[in-house]
Amino acid sequence: METGVHIIIRGVVQGVGFRYYVITHATKLGVGGYVRNLPDGDVEIEASGERSLIEEFISIIKIGPLSAHVTEVAIEWKKPDNQYEYFEIW
Repeated sequence: METGVHIIIRGVVQGVGFRYYVITHATKLGVGGYVRNLPDGDVEIEASGERSLIEEFISIIKIGPLSAHVTEVAIEWKKPDNQYEYFEIW
């Protein structure tokens, strides 16, 4: 079943390759959506796909790349607004 999720990642997550880490794992899992840096230093992710794949994706991004330090992950489950064909950096 297709589901959507909006995620805000807080911590040391900009300037450390976090967006590239996210897009690499999203692509491997076949999750669609986008990742972008926010002006306040957080990273925003919008994703859609099979619920089990999204849950696996979330567990991976909670770790982040070695140079990152994730302190908080805010997750909002929702109906998928868009049918993303692929994952991209905005």
